[in-house]
Amino acid sequence: MNRVGERLLIATHNAGKLEEISDLLRPFGVAVVSAGELGLRVPEETETTFVGNARIKAHAGAKASGLPTLADDSGLTVDALGGAPGVYTADWAEGPGGRDFGRAMARLNAELQAVGAVFPRRAQFRCTLVLAWPDGRDEVFEGQMAGQIVWPGRGHLGHGYDPVFQPDGHGLTFGEMDRWEKNRISHRAKAFAKFVEACFT
Repeated sequence: MNRVGERLLIATHNAGKLEEISDLLRPFGVAVVSAGELGLRVPEETETTFVGNARIKAHAGAKASGLPTLADDSGLTVDALGGAPGVYTADWAEGPGGRDFGRAMARLNAELQAVGAVFPRRAQFRCTLVLAWPDGRDEVFEGQMAGQIVWPGRGHLGHGYDPVFQPDGHGLTFGEMDRWEKNRISHRAKAFAKFVEACFT
């Protein structure tokens, strides 16, 4: 069963994310194209939840392209910070000179110190996928990876906050973990497994 069809738009301008998703979908014979390749504009993300922002991107892509569109919104939630940075995960990296996740991780540690957070500092990486159809319907698939925030960060692999996130059941941070091992167990992999089960099995 393939409920998606022959072509799927991925609502991203990130070549790395497109490559990762293309690899996951290759066994199902679906041709994927990105919003960037079609020259679609990036919609403003005005919601305060992962599902809200993913819906904005998915529906904008479906409306502009006429294709079923998959969008994701992902981020880090930290228990001691009341779920922050959450949907503002990437925003914490913004500053003079552009996006710098070293700056974001330093801010995260400073915020945890400010509230007196004790170890283990519980956290979750979360991924919400929304599949939107040109007729306005959508479906939601969510995945999360629980773990803890470590300091100082360890490893130079991955991206974003990976060096300070150690997933439960593993002695390595995402920043120390082989890319393919991380992709196999990650929050995004769990959300994609639900998407694949719903649409291709």
